[in-house]
Amino acid sequence: MPFSISLILIIYGLGTKKLKRKRIAIISSFFILYLISNSFLINKAFNWWEYKPVNISEVKKTYDVGIVLTGGMISLSQTADHPGLGIQADRFLQAYLLYKNNKIRKILITGASQKSLRDAGKGEAQQAAALLVLWGVNPGDILLELNAKNTRENALFTSKILKAQFTGKSYVLITSSFHMRRATGCFKKVGISADVFPADFYGSDENTSFKEAVVPDPKIVGFSQLLFREWVGIIIYKIMGYC
Repeated sequence: MPFSISLILIIYGLGTKKLKRKRIAIISSFFILYLISNSFLINKAFNWWEYKPVNISEVKKTYDVGIVLTGGMISLSQTADHPGLGIQADRFLQAYLLYKNNKIRKILITGASQKSLRDAGKGEAQQAAALLVLWGVNPGDILLELNAKNTRENALFTSKILKAQFTGKSYVLITSSFHMRRATGCFKKVGISADVFPADFYGSDENTSFKEAVVPDPKIVGFSQLLFREWVGIIIYKIMGYC
C-alpha cells in the first residue's frame, strides 16, 4: 500500500549513505504522501472507478434475489445487546429500500464472521438480518451464507444457493460501488449473471475548493488506501482467474 511504501522509502533514505539515493527516496516518499492525501485527486479517482448511482425509480423489474456482500456493515461487539451500524452499512440499507419498494423478493446476505460471533448469533450477516427483520422484512425472505471469507468465496458459495433454490431466476448484486467491478467479475466467473445496484459511494460531485485541491488532508489517506487496496485486489484476482 502507498502509505507503507512511503514509510519504507523514508527509512531507506535515512539509512543509505549515498546522497543521490537519499534524495530520490525522500522526494519519492513526499510525492506519494502528497498524492494519497490530496482530496481533489482521490475524489477524481473514486469518480472514475466507481459505478454510477442507480435510482430506485429506474429499476423497472422485480428481482427474485438481492445479493448483499458483507464487510463493514455492522459494528461488531460480543458484549453489547444490540448491533451498531458500520461504515459500509449502506449496503444492506439499499437492499432494505429495494425490498420495501418491491424491487427484490428475497435478500441473500453473504459473508463470514469470527466463529465465536457466529456461534453467539452476532455475526455481521446475522446482525444485519436481525435489523432487517426489526425494520419489517419478512424473516422468510432473508437467506444467510455465513462461510465466505472473501469476494471469491462470496460468489462461489452464493452460486450454490442460487443454483439450488433459484435457478433461472433474476438477481441483483448490492455492494459498495468501489468494490462492484471485482464482485461482478467473480460472480460471472461462477456462472451467475446479475444486474448491479451500487451502494456506499466515496466519490463526490461537489466542486473542490482551492484549499482542498492544494492542502493535504490526513483523513483522505484512509480513503486512498481503500481504493488502492481494491486496485491491488482486482489485479491479483485476475491473475488468479477469480474474475
